[in-house]
Amino acid sequence: MSEIRFQQVSAGDVTINVAIRGDGPQPIVCVHGWPELWYSWRHQLAHFGQPGSGYTVAAVDVRGYGGSSAPHPVEAYTLTAICGDIAAVIDAVGGGTPAIVLGHDWGAPIAWNTARLHAARVLAVCGLSVPYLPVGPDDPLDRWRALYTDQGKFFYQIYFQDEGVAEAELGADTLTSIRKIYYSASGEANGADFVRQKPADSAMLDGLIDPEPFPAWCSPDDLRVFADGIDANGWRGPLNRYRAQPLDAVELGSLTDPGPNLVQPAAFIGGELDVVRAFAEGVDPYDFADVACDDFRGTTVVPGAGHWVQQEAPEATNEALAAFFATL
Repeated sequence: MSEIRFQQVSAGDVTINVAIRGDGPQPIVCVHGWPELWYSWRHQLAHFGQPGSGYTVAAVDVRGYGGSSAPHPVEAYTLTAICGDIAAVIDAVGGGTPAIVLGHDWGAPIAWNTARLHAARVLAVCGLSVPYLPVGPDDPLDRWRALYTDQGKFFYQIYFQDEGVAEAELGADTLTSIRKIYYSASGEANGADFVRQKPADSAMLDGLIDPEPFPAWCSPDDLRVFADGIDANGWRGPLNRYRAQPLDAVELGSLTDPGPNLVQPAAFIGGELDVVRAFAEGVDPYDFADVACDDFRGTTVVPGAGHWVQQEAPEATNEALAAFFATL
């Protein structure tokens, strides 16, 4: 990782920390999910940022995380605001060249919507774990309440809505929280723990396993990087992204210009055992990956991988990304 350099990019009233490797003419901007950091893209930085690759790879700390600013208000974490951050990073890193934008977990909706809202800055887009579904006018939390809490069942996104509650639980020992969350949504756990049925008044970590040893795809040193990065700003910023979803519905749900469909070349990569596929019984979001992409170039499902696909299966993920890049 010694070849990685860091840059602070100003985006309005926030500053975004960016890890960069490579000096090629084509920028690739990588956006992580919850609860991660730029470091979740370490394997892609190493592979595509090699000298002579033709790429400059930039992985951000999303606002609220790591070395980036962490504003307090929930409204600072809308998709519109965060996509503006990514647009600023593209300008700073690419020098006017449109970027290939990659996003994982919450980073995927950020990547998809950056392609929609800042189309001229995005050459192509690939989402990992979460396919592109345009934001609708209805509060998505109402759907999860109907599927889970109204039935007396726990769902993490609803649990996150009461400010301060999840912050206190997860921040009491961030390293243990990271270990449990990562393992529960991994291929080794088959996502079983993450969607384990438990009463609606449960806490996030109730029933989650802290494995010993942790699977080899994330070493003790790797886990410590993530924990220290989260602790740098605390859990509020990462949790505020979930709390801002009703605001997304207001800002983007009825937006007609630009229209909801993406025009750039697009692709999707997901783990075979990703827990996202089990959130709503009988509905696999992978089946809809191409619905709102006018130039969709394929889905890759990585066998045996769980939610953290680019970390659990870096070689397969890089191969799928390279195949997509070759079509551009």
